[in-house]
Amino acid sequence: MAGIYDYTVKDRKGNPVSMSEYAGKTLLIVNTATGCGFTPQYEGLEALYEKYKDQGFEILDFPCNQFGRQAPGSNDEIHEFCTLRYNTTFPRFAKIDVNGANEDPLYTYLKSRQKGGLLGSKIKWNFTKFLVDKEGNVIGRFAPTDTPEKIDAKVAAIL
Repeated sequence: MAGIYDYTVKDRKGNPVSMSEYAGKTLLIVNTATGCGFTPQYEGLEALYEKYKDQGFEILDFPCNQFGRQAPGSNDEIHEFCTLRYNTTFPRFAKIDVNGANEDPLYTYLKSRQKGGLLGSKIKWNFTKFLVDKEGNVIGRFAPTDTPEKIDAKVAAIL
């Protein structure tokens, strides 16, 4: 099976980005939405990013409109909302599906590495987070209710 660095995703302008660009970094990969009850987590995500980005930490933001249609805007509208409302500076990618027939292959891979509990590997809601170590191993999966502050120690431990 391919490793995480074998996948290619699209940036918010639709350009291909190889995940290999993030080799050697600790990653937090998050499916997000701008109109969700968990949207204020952007504030905590940005604080986590600011705290650890100089130590090889990246947050990869993948907007997703599959849960309650809570990310309805265009890629540019979503980016503008996040940068203006929450001052986010971490990389944001094109909107994707994380479940179903059109799910992004990166998410198929992430879910195969970290199951989601009782309901299997499906992503349940916005702001599900995957923690990836510097070698590309998916070492943690966190529910939408797991705030960035709650997982800070886990990030610090693998940096």
